[in-house]
Amino acid sequence: MASIDSSTVAGSVPAESPAPPWGASDWRERLAEVAELMREMSTHTDPQEMVRAYGRRIRQIMPADRWVSLSRRGLEFPKYRITRSSLWSEEINPWKQPEKLPILEGGLLAELIYADQPRIVDDLAVELSPGDPAAEQFEGMGSLMAIPHYDEGVGLNMVVSLRKDPGAWEPEQFPERFWISGLFGRATQSLVLTDRLKQAYEMVDRELRVVADIQRSLLPKSLPQIPGVELATFYRTSQWAGGDYYDFFELPDGRWGFLIADVSGHGTPAAVMMAILHSLSHGHPGHPDPPGALLKHVNDRLAERYTAENEVFVTAFYGILDPATRTFTYACAGHNPPRIRRCSEGKVIALEDVGGPPLGLFPGLDYAESSVTLAPGDFLVLYTDGITEAMNDRGDQFTPERLDEVLARCSLAARPMVDAIIDAVAAHAGRHAPHDDQTLVVAKVS
Repeated sequence: MASIDSSTVAGSVPAESPAPPWGASDWRERLAEVAELMREMSTHTDPQEMVRAYGRRIRQIMPADRWVSLSRRGLEFPKYRITRSSLWSEEINPWKQPEKLPILEGGLLAELIYADQPRIVDDLAVELSPGDPAAEQFEGMGSLMAIPHYDEGVGLNMVVSLRKDPGAWEPEQFPERFWISGLFGRATQSLVLTDRLKQAYEMVDRELRVVADIQRSLLPKSLPQIPGVELATFYRTSQWAGGDYYDFFELPDGRWGFLIADVSGHGTPAAVMMAILHSLSHGHPGHPDPPGALLKHVNDRLAERYTAENEVFVTAFYGILDPATRTFTYACAGHNPPRIRRCSEGKVIALEDVGGPPLGLFPGLDYAESSVTLAPGDFLVLYTDGITEAMNDRGDQFTPERLDEVLARCSLAARPMVDAIIDAVAAHAGRHAPHDDQTLVVAKVS
């Protein structure tokens, strides 16, 4: 099966009437012809179209009576594949129709392409052997010029130009012809690689979209209805999939657990660990209560089975809200301390009085707990560092202080507050694309 063939300069139609030889015209005319050729080549994105255009122009600049292109890619001596021929009435795309390309064995063309060197044959009658498998390509021709196209130093492809008369090729012009043809071969190969890379990216992109859809399916389908509390969230990954995670757990006596976490790294690997985190969190025996018990459960299992050898860790914060008493009990594993905007007193409280190492680093740890009583009008804000570390073009981070400035808008409800924070982050970052996942959970005590 043919792979990337740069030996594609021969067109699929018979050669046009010979134009004046390369060296016969004025240098200014030749320069104009080459400039126009280069200009047209630069406009093509499809290798087949570029080959067709190149063949049309090169036959005018470097006339020949016949063309044939070969490839030995993926084959062993003495086999080779004819990829194009001016004798063919049907145009074959060697990259998309490899099954239509004839494979021959032995003969002069095999000798030429496996020799790995440019060559002029002045008298084909002397070189050809009876019964050559490519005899139809040589019929009526007297001389040839063979130009290999190198790939990693090996002439895997070759262009053979033929003339009716023996000794028709000018040796003085051979180096320039070799040079120009070789450069075109590299350009064609680069275009083919670009196209294949684009296809690969599209395939990966489709798969990442599926991963992203699966990941988002692990997030809460709807927000819990908690008496006396308004809830709003925001979730955005810096790539299709990411490592941020938030969740809510319904507990006895009307209490609710609030979990937010951030897996180290980005993209699909972080998304896989996020899915594991979801499974472990929901696999806690009994209710995930108290907060330190859930963090210990997840930490032990991550460290024992998933993160010991791959240097991945997870920061997490888990708190339990009792709406009847407005008590919020929490534990932290290396995560950004949530903030409480106490609107009745005009101040911000950072929940940073307890903490421990991120999850997945050291098994057997216990995570200390603390609690705070929320007041009517308070905002409780849980976030990942993609919010406060969002950078602008100068490398300045958004910072917790800028977050606090937005939280001063105490008249806002939970959803407008989330929108205001995200708008402020976007205004700060400007054109600078997010470098990290961004997750935000806002609860307002009514």
